[in-house]
Amino acid sequence: MPIDPQCKKILEIMAAAGGPPMEQQTHLELRAGRAAAAEASAALAGPEAPMAHVEDRLIPGPASEIPIRLYYPSLDRPLPIVVYYHGGGWVIGSIADWDRTCRSLAAASGCIVASVDYRLAPEHKFPAPADDSYTAFHWVATHAAEVGADPARIAVAGDSAGANLATAVCLMARDKKAHQPAFQLLVYPVVDVDDASPSMSENAEGYFLTRAGMRKFWDFYLASPADGQSPYASPAKANVAGLPPAFVITAEYDPLRDQGEAYAAKLKSAGVPSECKRYAGAIHAFFSFAGVVDSGKQAMSDAGAALRQALKT
Repeated sequence: MPIDPQCKKILEIMAAAGGPPMEQQTHLELRAGRAAAAEASAALAGPEAPMAHVEDRLIPGPASEIPIRLYYPSLDRPLPIVVYYHGGGWVIGSIADWDRTCRSLAAASGCIVASVDYRLAPEHKFPAPADDSYTAFHWVATHAAEVGADPARIAVAGDSAGANLATAVCLMARDKKAHQPAFQLLVYPVVDVDDASPSMSENAEGYFLTRAGMRKFWDFYLASPADGQSPYASPAKANVAGLPPAFVITAEYDPLRDQGEAYAAKLKSAGVPSECKRYAGAIHAFFSFAGVVDSGKQAMSDAGAALRQALKT
């Protein structure tokens, strides 16, 4: 179908604001741009869903303490918990930037959401963000009672690069034979450094995330091309047998569309229960535009329903 008019309006506003394309910016310029647009980004994400309690913590990490923010939709105990990793190409973003998205997901799912402030590239290249992400999941799993969560009902979730980290956590937990997530919610995931699919060409420019921009993010993230072949960087290259059930969200006008759908199919072919839903007319990041894009609202509702069903809230 044609691009969603609400998404088209966002693209027109972005184009009118001007500025160089993301692939021509340094990581510091990208972060400054995100900071300058913080108020607008919050508005796009929608109103601040009320929570029964919100708590910031610092947990031990591989190199330094990792900030996490816990969102409690109710004071019932114990609740299922979702460990969430924000997007931003492994380079930009924070728990503050994704505050409203995480609030909305907690409200929609009835789960505690633990948002993770992993280290960012290029200062901290692969595998540092993935290591932080696994460490945070493992901390939640081993401290579930302390934070009012049920250790048998823990999911991982993320959008874009954050979904990449969620998949890496699932693979690491399986490979370490450690506590494993019960479910994975992957919102337009990045899973393949070598993606040459039709959507990467068809949606290469003009839909917010560009092919060149995605290539630049990979360059920021990886210390060498060889790192991109690691299954913890490119989960599409992994043996995915034994991973938890998944719900994968993709957008029609997203360069990442086909790799996300191919990953959902790979999971299913390996015997992993997997559902994939493509949102017609949508663009990359629409999940974080739920305040102004109806398909984003629907995706948030669908994500919440998938988590409720999987974690029995």
